[in-house]
Amino acid sequence: MTERLGGEFRGLDERLAVIQARIAAVERPFEHDVEVIPVTKGFAGNAVEAAVDAGCRTVGENYAQDLLSKADLIQRLGVAVQFIGHLQSNKVRQLVDIVSLWCTIDRRSILDEVAKRAPGARVLIQVNATGESQKGGCHPAEVAALVDQAGAAGLVIEGLMTIGPTGQPPAAARRPFEIVRALVDEHELDICSMGMSGDIEMAVECGSTQVRVGSALFGPRPVSAI
Repeated sequence: MTERLGGEFRGLDERLAVIQARIAAVERPFEHDVEVIPVTKGFAGNAVEAAVDAGCRTVGENYAQDLLSKADLIQRLGVAVQFIGHLQSNKVRQLVDIVSLWCTIDRRSILDEVAKRAPGARVLIQVNATGESQKGGCHPAEVAALVDQAGAAGLVIEGLMTIGPTGQPPAAARRPFEIVRALVDEHELDICSMGMSGDIEMAVECGSTQVRVGSALFGPRPVSAI
């Protein structure tokens, strides 16, 4: 139980159960399971320990330096890591022994760098389906080319990832999520990673197979990490 971690994340297993109940309550035409990925970015290693202690075997991390500081702990715990932040080419080499799934492949240059440094790596292509300039991700029309290029480079394309619109109610995410789900089906991919703490229900209704949850599990991130 998470209580043994000293109190900072006491009750995380109960909060995880609440998230899973939210997912289970969604009426949807999809029969697949939905995995909850705890996002431990900005927190110290005890957040990773708490997630593992609550039964999670995968965590999401956004920042290369933050992840590198937790590398020894992550490897000792045997937890898989999804890298879900903006990926810089010069950081790929440092992360190859830690990252299990690269979730933000959105351009040819980063695709080639991952293929060079981590041959056969598992990847998601990030799609910017909202059109917001501040968001990473390729245009939906570019997905087919990136899927082909990733396959030709020897990468394993597991699926697509997207982020809903910033500062909007969950209903505003419906169309972007539907676009990405349709692309997952079109390319016969397995993973449709979309939905975070505030728009879980909409994402699941639209066909998400993974939701990435940070604040609803761990609380607000430390100020220094925002």
